[in-house]
Parts: sequence; C-alpha cells; structure tokens
Amino acid sequence: MKGKITILAILMMVFSGLSFGQVIEPTKWKVEFSKKDVKVGDELDVVFKATIDKTWHVYSNDFDADLGPILITFEFAANSSYERVGEVKPINAHKKYDEIWEGEVSYFENEGEMRQTIKVKELPLHVAGTFEYQTCSDETGQCVMGDDEFDLKFGEAKEKAAVASASSDDNDKESKKGLWAIFIAAFVGGLLAIVTPCVFPMIPMTVSYFMHSGGGNKAKGRMNAFFYGFSIIAIYTVIGTILAVVMGPDFANFLSTHWVPNILFFLIFVIFAFSFFGMFEITMPSWMVNKSVANEDKGGFMGSFFMAFTLVLVSFSCTGPIVGSILVASAGGEVLMPIIGMLGFSLAFALPFTLFAIFPGWLNNLPKSGGWLNSVKVVLGFLELALGLKFLSVADQTYHWGILDREVYIAIWIVIFTLLGFYLLGKLMFAHDSPLKSISVPRLMLAIASFSFVVYMIPGMFGAPLKMLSGFTPPQATHDFNLNQIVRDNSGGGAAPVHKATHKAKYADFLHLPHGLEGYFDYNEALEASKREGKPIFVDFTGHGCVNCREMEANVWSDPAVLKRLQEDFIVVALYVDDKKKLPEEEWYVSEYDGKKKKTIGKQNADLQIRKYNVNAQPYYVLLDENGNDLTDPTAYDLDVSKFIKFLDEGKENYKKK
Repeated sequence: MKGKITILAILMMVFSGLSFGQVIEPTKWKVEFSKKDVKVGDELDVVFKATIDKTWHVYSNDFDADLGPILITFEFAANSSYERVGEVKPINAHKKYDEIWEGEVSYFENEGEMRQTIKVKELPLHVAGTFEYQTCSDETGQCVMGDDEFDLKFGEAKEKAAVASASSDDNDKESKKGLWAIFIAAFVGGLLAIVTPCVFPMIPMTVSYFMHSGGGNKAKGRMNAFFYGFSIIAIYTVIGTILAVVMGPDFANFLSTHWVPNILFFLIFVIFAFSFFGMFEITMPSWMVNKSVANEDKGGFMGSFFMAFTLVLVSFSCTGPIVGSILVASAGGEVLMPIIGMLGFSLAFALPFTLFAIFPGWLNNLPKSGGWLNSVKVVLGFLELALGLKFLSVADQTYHWGILDREVYIAIWIVIFTLLGFYLLGKLMFAHDSPLKSISVPRLMLAIASFSFVVYMIPGMFGAPLKMLSGFTPPQATHDFNLNQIVRDNSGGGAAPVHKATHKAKYADFLHLPHGLEGYFDYNEALEASKREGKPIFVDFTGHGCVNCREMEANVWSDPAVLKRLQEDFIVVALYVDDKKKLPEEEWYVSEYDGKKKKTIGKQNADLQIRKYNVNAQPYYVLLDENGNDLTDPTAYDLDVSKFIKFLDEGKENYKKK
C-alpha cells in the first residue's frame, strides 16, 4: 500500500510539472452575429461562444460579484450603427452553491454561450469591444484570467483564440445530473402524493371501475388499466411541456435570478403549506370535475382517459402543491426540466393505480384510510414552509436587503422542525387531525429525526458551517454573530511580532493580507523594502476570485510555523492578477508579451507573472532577493505544510549565502 502511495505521489509530481512552467490556455472563444442578413431596425444578437477544456469552467455574470469569483465582463466600443438592448445574458449557465465562496455561483463547463441583443440603427454595422473572464480548474483549483477583443462587421464573424488548445465534450455531465435530480425528486413527490387523503381512498374505487370495465374480459380490463396509467402520465407531461414551450433560456434565467419570481415562488410555497395545514383547500372548479365524471361512462379507452382526468382534477387539492413545487423548482433550469419533472411525478403517481387495477388482490395488503393520511399532508406542509425560504433567500442575497441573514434563516428552520417534532409526537394538532391515542414506531422515528436535525442546526446559530445545509442557507458572510471568527480575531496572544511596513504600502487602503500580516501590494515597492531591510521577498501571485488561494491561506499560511516565518523572515508582497483598479494613465504600458496596453493593477501583475515565469495560474509563490532574482524554484497549490516550510527555509538559506 505504501508503495502504491509513493508511485501515485511521483506520478502527480511528474504530471503537475508538465504544466507548472507554462501558460495555461484552457478556453477558446468565437464571436459572431446571430443573423446572416439584417436591415435597419432589426434586432439581433452578438453571440459569444466558449469552448472550454475538460475539467475547467468559466464563471458567468449572473451572480453576486461580491462572493469572490471573477464575473465575465464586457465593454462595447461606442458606435452609431447600433444600440444595445439590455445587458449581456448567459445562456443555460449551470448554478450551484459553492462552499468555498459560501454562495451560489454560475458557470459554464465544456461549452458556454453569452448573448448581447443589439438594434441596428444604420448600415454598415460595426460592433467592437473587449471582454474579460476567469477560467478555473475542477481538479487543481488553479484559476486563469483571460481577456480578448472582438471586432464584427455585418456579414463577418471573427474567431479568436482567447486561449489555445481547447477541446469540447459532447455530453454535458452537469446538465444530465440536473435532469436526473429533478426526475428523482419528482418521482418521490409522486409517491408522496399517493398517501395523501385526496388520493389514497380513490385506489379501491379505481380498481372497482376497471374490474367491471372489461365486461368480464380480464384482458380488456387490464388494457383499459394500462391506458388509464398512460393517460395520467400524458396529462401531467403535457402540463410540463406547455411550461417548457412558454419559457425559453432567457426566461429560465429570469426565473432563477430575478427577485420578482423568487418572491412569487416563496409566496406560492407558503400558500401551499397553509393549504396542507388545513387553513383552506385548493380545488379545481366543480363544473370541470362534473364534466369529466360524466364522460367516464363512455367506457373503453375514452372512459379510461376521463377516469384519469377526473383523478387529476379531484386530487388537485393534495397534488397541486406538490406539482406546483416541482414546476417551480424546475422552472429556473433547462427547458427540458419541467417535462422531466412532470414525467417523473406522473410515472410514480400512475404506477400504483395501474398495478392495483391489474392485480386487484394486492388491495388486501393496503393499510386502511384514517387520520394518518392527514398527518402526511401536515408533514409536507412543514417541508413546503422550510423549502420556500430558499426563494426568499435568493432575492435577499441578490439585492442585499439584509432581511434574511444566515442566523435568521437557521432560526426559522429550527422553529419549523421543532414544531414538526412536536406535531409528530401529538403535542400539536391541526384542524383535520384525528385524536392521537398512541404513537406508532415510524412516527416516533420521524420525530427523533426532526429533533436531531434541530440539534444539528443549533451550532449554526453561532457560526458553525453546517455543510449538510450549505445549498440552502445564506453565506456565512451574512452571519452577524460568528463565534469562530471572534475567537480567531482574539486569539493572537503569543504570536510572533508582525512585520511592519515603514510607511503605508501602496494600495493598502483597499487590498489586505490574511492573518494580520503586513506587507506590500506593488512589486517595485517590495524590492525597495527588501533592499532597505535586508530580507528576501515572498511573492504571492493571487486573485480575489482564486479558490485555491483562499485554501492555501486558510490551511497552510495559518500554520504557526509558516506564519512565524512570513512575519519575521520575509518581505511579503501580494500581487492580485484580477484586480480591476484602474491606474493613472502615466503608469500604463504596452506589454512585450501580447502587445496590449495594461491599464489596471491586475493586468500589470498578470503580465509580470507571464513575462517572468511563463505561468498564468494562481496561486503561485516565488522567493526573490532584492534584485528580483529567484532564490529557489517557485511553488504553487499544495496543502502540505511541511513542503511549504521547506520551500521557505530553502529560499531563506539561499538568500543568506548571497
């Protein structure tokens, strides 16, 4: 086993070395017009298509820029031939909660597409500009800043390699995962709908209908039962298809990010919860139900269809909230999601009816109807109430209202699941509940699970991460009272003296080092400090949106032995390659590497890293003397503290030898 680990470690070092000293270029862009032929007054899209290397992803522009990752940004040169309509929009970007950034991020894998709608004012049409983006590796965590230009004239498409060596993957794995997730969730929802008081008692009635529908012919009766199940699936799937047709990619993005639909969805979930609690019933119009019932007498396939349609209508007061929740959850994703969601729900919903109609003897094994059916509704009501908060949280985070901070969100969930536990123990009753003389074992187990979940959440009130809920709770940055942070901030006793800059460092008013370190943010200023103080320089090529940079700072820099060395033995300089601060014009220069003018702090730092080390990934650590000469081989992302200490000590010893 030890030998295998050694071989694996050697292989990792070999393969990492292949890319360690080169410029990583994982993305290729193609920019073109969406139409081949246009005239004045027409609207068309400027389409930005990205082909991304496997295991890399590019961040989109439709999430909170304050989270950390660098959003893709576009600048359009002014031109009288067109006007922009709205902003640049991502098409089918993936969304997920990122535990590192503690918030929801949006990104592209394998392929990506952004579109800017423009209106043609005059011909010839000329659209030009620049864009910047960040590409990050799923395997190594390295992040690479990229920028490119576009210059389109009517009828032309200019393809440029913003970065080279790209490959595309035909299968979108994340998309498939999303479709499977919604299908499984919807299937479970369909099974839950079966054990609601509106649906469960209808199973014997349905079986009785099909036992007589064949006129004594069992084969005919079973055929009608099969068609009945197919009709249920068809009815619900048509509902999903209609929603899919109504919503396009832009509409889906609007649903998932804008505050209006998120508030609406939150209210829908609350209304559904109140309905399940027995406050009121959501039913279909009686005339529609009566008309469907009247058509059941036609018999045959037509009778089976209207029998299915009647079931859908009559059960709506119980299935409506579940169906609505599935449609709401799927509406913000791909166009196929509502169809897949309704297919999963209807398949599970139709399966028991069809099977019991074919095998009526199974009915003898079903539990009798009773108060337990209403308990299922109430439990679902509590879950609807808890899950609905997610939509309110999205709107709150996006627009920085500050009404649902993390501790408030967790507190509400603690109350909801505490009440659920008391309800399961019979200490809380609703309008349609039957008196509970004793508690069944399954009910007791659910109560224990509910109270255990409450106990798990309590530390979250004091800043505990609650990783199991990371996809639901707001970011920890919104937490007002974070005990972990308070302890970290006040546990500096016995620390080594921190390096103090002899004067306020350049850019120190908006750039900062972690763990109380003091240092510099300008390369030349660090060289001067090294000459003045006689210490080697620790150069940290980093980025605001660099996940691995934060991991290194949290897991390696924080080690007392590492921190002591950085504080006492080195001039620390952090060079942010993605900082957008624009420099005074007299500090601009044209890069020898790509011939482009570098106007920002980030552009100049990134250019320095590429020119000196032919590397454009972060984090990247270099040890230098006062003249900018390397003291040892640079290193990058590696959470092995002992290796990092060895790296620092080797550089320090080599500096002393000079």
